[in-house]
Amino acid sequence: MCSPSKGSGISPAAGIIRTMKTDDFDFHLPDELIAQFPLANRADSRMLYVNHTHPELRDTAFRNLPDYLNPGDVVVLNNTRVVKARLTGIKSTGGKVEVMIERILGTHQARALIRASHAPVTGSALLLENGITARVEAREQDIYTLHFIHTLPLTELLDQYGQTPLPPYIERSATLSDTSRYQTVFARESGAVAAPTAGLHFDEAMLEVLRAMGVHVTYITLHVGAGTFQPVRAENIEQHVMHTEQYHIPEETIEIIRQCRLAGGRVLAVGTTSLRTLEACAQLHDGRLVAGTNETGLFITPGYRFRIVDRLLTNFHLPRSTLLMLVSAFAGVETIRHAYRHAIDNRYRFFSYGDAMFIECNGR
Repeated sequence: MCSPSKGSGISPAAGIIRTMKTDDFDFHLPDELIAQFPLANRADSRMLYVNHTHPELRDTAFRNLPDYLNPGDVVVLNNTRVVKARLTGIKSTGGKVEVMIERILGTHQARALIRASHAPVTGSALLLENGITARVEAREQDIYTLHFIHTLPLTELLDQYGQTPLPPYIERSATLSDTSRYQTVFARESGAVAAPTAGLHFDEAMLEVLRAMGVHVTYITLHVGAGTFQPVRAENIEQHVMHTEQYHIPEETIEIIRQCRLAGGRVLAVGTTSLRTLEACAQLHDGRLVAGTNETGLFITPGYRFRIVDRLLTNFHLPRSTLLMLVSAFAGVETIRHAYRHAIDNRYRFFSYGDAMFIECNGR
């Protein structure tokens, strides 16, 4: 597992966070490096290889991923499926409103983020397109509880009338192609409002190559919430509170990881969501993986001790984000700063439709 790197702001003896500022995870990113569209082919992205024990970075391609894996290794993918979570309309007072479903709570109830010139008040109505009315039942910080008034259940409403919830940094409307491209090829369990974007690089051909070489491809489910796009507003990172997300780990996945460990193999988490799921479960059960469904609000920051994951495939993340803090915890703050400077200088594509980074942490 990774150990804290020099200059990470960690006390090596205690393994705890010295006060780290959100500003420590800021960087300037030229707008033109934010990928606005996916590449023509999923697997054509570039990949930056990072090993926290060696300063040298390696520019490679995602298609070379098999070169970094051995028979018996495990690749863990998040098979959540993105729902069409964005709805638009007006408030009862006439102002424009955009609703981003964060989690479906029941047949007609959901938690949501709301974008409007003035925040709607409890009890008010949102008059959404296609004759959909939503009543504001409650608000907790920036998350609203909405009750939808319609003959159709909410899942069907979203499927028929919702829009693909592209992230706010993609400055265009969703197109028909986004319906498939902002979805992994292995998406099965409906419930996410954001894609597990590291998984977007995989096509069926890559999965077949991995299986054919003896790599075990297995799955967890974490339904990514809209909170993944929320910036850290607290000055000190330990003051930030994560939104909770639901996850499920099948018994089959746990057994595959157990056998991998016994044989001396390595566990590659594809995406921060897969990593958080495995680590949250291990934290909850004293280092063990236990099958089942649960909730996690785990906020992984420098100083965290990883118990399950050896390696991470991830995209390049937003400044001041919890995801950047997670990868900094995994590889070391200075290692990630070095990698991001290299990625910017070498014109890598950033964020959801961008390029990949493969982080090697144990030197095995």
